[in-house]
Order: sequence, then C-alpha cells, then structure tokens
Amino acid sequence: MRPLREIAFEKLAAMKFVLADIDDTLTLNGRIPAAVYTALEKLHDAGIILIPITGRPAGWCDHIARMWPVDGIVGENGAFYFYYCADRQKMIRRYAKSDTERQQDHDRLQALGLAILTAIPEAKIAADQAYRETDLAIDICEDVPPVTPARVEKIKEIFMTAGATAKISSIHVNGWFGEYDKLSMTRSFFLEVLGQKLEAVKDQVLFIGDSPNDMPMFDYFPNSVGVANVLHYLDESSAKPAWITGNAGGRGFVELAEAILSVQQIAQ
Repeated sequence: MRPLREIAFEKLAAMKFVLADIDDTLTLNGRIPAAVYTALEKLHDAGIILIPITGRPAGWCDHIARMWPVDGIVGENGAFYFYYCADRQKMIRRYAKSDTERQQDHDRLQALGLAILTAIPEAKIAADQAYRETDLAIDICEDVPPVTPARVEKIKEIFMTAGATAKISSIHVNGWFGEYDKLSMTRSFFLEVLGQKLEAVKDQVLFIGDSPNDMPMFDYFPNSVGVANVLHYLDESSAKPAWITGNAGGRGFVELAEAILSVQQIAQ
C-alpha cells in the first residue's frame, strides 16, 4: 500500500464512480461527520456516481437510497441493491434470492443465532437485526464490549460449519446462506441500473473501505483505497488496498473526496 497522496493525477482525473463502505469508512466513532456528508454532496454535484457498499440492513438502505446524495446502494453484504428513481418516485429493489428463499434462510439463521450466543454469550444479536431481510448480524463491539479476536473467529467458524457464508466487519460478524458478496451485487447494479459492464469501466471506479468484508472489492478494483484504520485488519486480509489515507474513518473519506474534487477541477 502507498499513501493516497502518491496516487497519480491521471488516475484521480479519470474517476467517474466512487464506491464506499459505510461503517468506519464514512463514519467516525459510529457517526457520520458533517464533513463526510458535505463531501458526498460535493462529489454528487460534480457528477461522480456514488454507491455505498455496506453490510448494513435493508431498513437503513431504504433510507439511504432515498435521502442521501447517492445513486443507489448495495446492502447486507451484497444481498440486494436499492435504487430510488426520483422521476417515477419509485424504489427499485433487486435481491440475490427469491422471497421464498429469504424466508427459509430467515428461519435457519434464527436457530443459528441461538447456537452462536450459547457458545459466545459475550456477543449479542446486532441492534439493527430487526431491519434486516437476508442475514444475521452478530455484534462484536458496536453495543457490547469488544469480543476477543479468537472468539470472533469462533463465531465465523460456527456460521461456516452450518453452511453459511460469514464475513467479519469492523463491528459485526455477518452470516448468510448464499454465494453472493459485495462485488457480485455491485456487478448487477452496474449492468442493470447504470447500463455498464463493470469489467469495462473498473479503471474509472474507486472503492474505499476498511475491513475484511471489503476484501473482494480491494482485490478486484485496481483503484482501491483503505482508510487508515484498515491497518488493524491487514493480518486477516488476503487482499489489500492499493492506497491508504492518512486519516481514519470518515476523515479518511473526506481526504479522498477532496483529492478527487481538486484534481477534477484542475482537469476541467
């Protein structure tokens, strides 16, 4: 990884799409700073396509797609995308699995949650679980004291032993049944909403994230950025971002946004 300040002028000038994780990438200490929201607005007003790529639940994603200055959102680690068509005043919801499949998964995940909390009682079901449609989120530090790394790995192991996919974020361990991930649903969003094959435009895409569930994105996009707190997870990561910001969390995102905006202003 190289410092963000070393990224080539030409690369930043070519960026048309910014994909961003939310927790500990746009947030700082669990909140969205005003400077981050302002940066999102400025990027949007400059014509940059903005798509949050998050593990957060469907209920949150509906709000974000409607209310934030973004062009859509991929949620629950790739289970769906939501896109609000303002002209039609209609929310487009596209899921990786059918209604029937999601109900079957819900019942299996409820039983799995009981098994996890029996084995790891210091963890809890995430506070946002009521707003989820496809996965189970186990809180490992958001509203509980931090669970030790070994016990976090045990949670992941229980998910995987049951045949679920499991990903560790900076705050949760998320488990679901299915082969999808953040990258696969991002491909669908680009093709179905933007009319673009992701492979054809990947050099114009910049992804910014912070944790192990962002690894498919770090691995795929040549222009990937980690906010400074990504350093906490590098030992657990098979893929690393190409660049790293000097600041953590939302401050790192603002650093990136300012770099893109300043370069594109000069390029014009």
